[in-house]
Amino acid sequence: MTQAARKIRLVLELRRAGVTDTRVLSAIERVPRELFVPEPFQDQAYENTALPIACSQTISQPLIVGLMTQLLEPGKRLRVLEIGTGSGYQTAVLCQLFRRVYTIERHRDLLRNAEAMLARLKCHNVTTLCGDGTRGWPEQAPFPRILVTAAAPEMPARLADQLDDGGIMIVPVGSSLTDQWIYKVTRVDGGFREERMSQVRFVPLVAGAVPEAS
Repeated sequence: MTQAARKIRLVLELRRAGVTDTRVLSAIERVPRELFVPEPFQDQAYENTALPIACSQTISQPLIVGLMTQLLEPGKRLRVLEIGTGSGYQTAVLCQLFRRVYTIERHRDLLRNAEAMLARLKCHNVTTLCGDGTRGWPEQAPFPRILVTAAAPEMPARLADQLDDGGIMIVPVGSSLTDQWIYKVTRVDGGFREERMSQVRFVPLVAGAVPEAS
């Protein structure tokens, strides 16, 4: 089976599993996931599974990428903050759906690789930062949308505070791999409304940037 056929099969699988927003499905179809997957796993690039990447991180399962992106309620006039660039795959999907993407990664090597791939795909509407994602990006706040791609041990109030009025944050929360849930947090009437969605398994959200090797 060709990569193109595998991609079509994956998109159909995501639709059956609940990713119904055609804009999100189209964005996933346009982004070549194989560019973000390490060489030994190329044959699994369009399987609906998470895969290991450098720095003991993972590229998320396509279904989770689709569901979390859909929950963001994307819009071409909106800006989005992504916490955890990782391979850059989720970033590339967001670039198809938002006016501007701000993304933070604590591993400099990961960020360099992601930047190279995003440039190759002509994702010119992305701004990157190597730093501590738990701090958010206060200089660019408030954000209409925030997406966190690592599991916070508890609800990250510091990030929620960077939401605009009516803004939405999608974040996995849970201190145990077996007890993590996606939450949809909406800023309304000076407070926050939290909705628990799907159970997931993410790498932990860790404070601090990783020092560059000398």
